Amino acid sequence: MLVPLLEMVSYGAIPLLIIAIPLYAHLRGVDVFASFIRGAEEGLKTAIRIIPHLVAMLVAIELLRLSGVLNLLIQILRPLLIWGGVPAEVLPLALIRPLSGSAAFGLTVDLINTHGPDSFVGRLASTMQGSTDTTFYILTVYFGSVGIKKVRHALLAGILGDIAGFLAAVYICQMVFGPT
Repeated sequence: MLVPLLEMVSYGAIPLLIIAIPLYAHLRGVDVFASFIRGAEEGLKTAIRIIPHLVAMLVAIELLRLSGVLNLLIQILRPLLIWGGVPAEVLPLALIRPLSGSAAFGLTVDLINTHGPDSFVGRLASTMQGSTDTTFYILTVYFGSVGIKKVRHALLAGILGDIAGFLAAVYICQMVFGPT
């Protein structure tokens, strides 16, 4: 009884919000169309401002990958993580996730296709995808677009958050799904 009701609410929630928010704004006397145009114009300006930062970050990621530095880092960390019960297959994901969400998503899809969605590797990769963030992307694109230059503390907090998310993903997956 509850599940069909929840499904019905979930199907109608987005269309309801799309109708309700502009209607509420109109009833409050807001020129909805003009506000939308101003917001779209500001969004376009922001997109143009972040393009150089985005290109720089993508070039840096590709240089790390093509130079072999990423593979070297993976080789250095592999024994430590294997000792901790972490499958070596998720190392590239752990290293790429702070750099690029789309690259990390591609790695996650590849791990799931290779090992299966119900494998420990697939479950760990999915959990890591949800428990870590794209720290360097955020610092490069968002901070760069608004002109923030001193990112030292944000970088440290982001990296520590990614490490905590990775360790939590490993711990929780080992507790819930059993060790590798």
